[in-house]
Amino acid sequence: MRDILFLGHEAGQLLKERGEKIAVAETSAGGLIAACLLAQPGASAYFAGGAITYSARSIRGLVGISTDEMRERGIRSSSEPYAQWLAEAVRAKHGRIAWGLAETGASGPQGNPYGDPAGHTCLAVHGTVRLVRTLRTGSSDRVENMWAFTEAALALLVEALKTAPRWVSRDGPGVP
Repeated sequence: MRDILFLGHEAGQLLKERGEKIAVAETSAGGLIAACLLAQPGASAYFAGGAITYSARSIRGLVGISTDEMRERGIRSSSEPYAQWLAEAVRAKHGRIAWGLAETGASGPQGNPYGDPAGHTCLAVHGTVRLVRTLRTGSSDRVENMWAFTEAALALLVEALKTAPRWVSRDGPGVP
């Protein structure tokens, strides 16, 4: 637990220093990513909101992506293109903020309907840099995978925040 809380703290500090906000969409991490960011004192300075997009209904209702749209674009859940789209969509849903972070995968104990094994997830950060990664843990342990997905998502966010130029809105740096 210390690793994900440390990464949540580091990401929160970087966001505060940069004067930027983030929105999170996660599926198989089940809210742990948002929880780690929100566990930090002063999280309201950088956390705009989040969504657990675990079903087609929640994806449509919370971030505005429909399964019809996904089919039209030839994109499926638990893929890098979908993770990128989800990060972009959750960011857009929260107004003029700097960052979107998304996670989509199969925590287990079985894989998903697309043929990905348990322990597979795709992660994306959308902001002044865009990063995407796939992680395969090789494990079917649901809880272990949820923690691993959270750690990987927060590490990707920290990487982005350490290398990205600051976000500038029409109203100035970091202003939503």
